[in-house]
Amino acid sequence: MVQLNPRTLIALVAVGIVLLSGGKLSDIIGPQSASSSASQPASSSVSSGAVERAFAKRQSDVMVVDRGRVVKLLPDDLKGSKHQKMIVKLASGHTILIAHNIDLAPRLNSLREGDMLAFKGEYEWNERGGVVHWTHHDPRGRHEGGWLELNGKRYE
Repeated sequence: MVQLNPRTLIALVAVGIVLLSGGKLSDIIGPQSASSSASQPASSSVSSGAVERAFAKRQSDVMVVDRGRVVKLLPDDLKGSKHQKMIVKLASGHTILIAHNIDLAPRLNSLREGDMLAFKGEYEWNERGGVVHWTHHDPRGRHEGGWLELNGKRYE
C-alpha cells in the first residue's frame, strides 16, 4: 500500500473534486505547470484566459498569469500598504486593475501607458473587470508569490 503524506492526500482530493465537478486541471495549478521556473520570462507565455474565466464565474482568490497593454496609470495608493496602480487591457479586450504592493516589491518607475506588461498575481472579482494583486513575494512564505515583468525585467 502506498502511503501519502497529508498534504499530498489533500491535494489529490482537491484535484478529484475539481475534475469531478467539471473543472480543469489548469483551474488548480494555473496556466503554467508546477515545474515552471520562476526565472523564466513571462512575456513569452501566451494568455491562458484565466482572468476572463474567473471574471465570468465571479471567482476570487485565483492565481493568474497573463499579459496586456497598460492603458492607464493611476496615482499610487499611499493609504496603508502602498500600491502602484494601473489599468491593463488583455489581448481579449478585457481590462483589469493591477495593484502592485510597493512596500514589498520595487516600483516600476519606467512604466508608461502603452507598455506591454506581463504579470502573475491573485485575481479578485469585481463588476469593473477585477483586480490583480499579490504581484510580489510573500515575506512570510505563506502565499504563492507573484510578479510584474516589464521589458524583460521582473519585479517581485
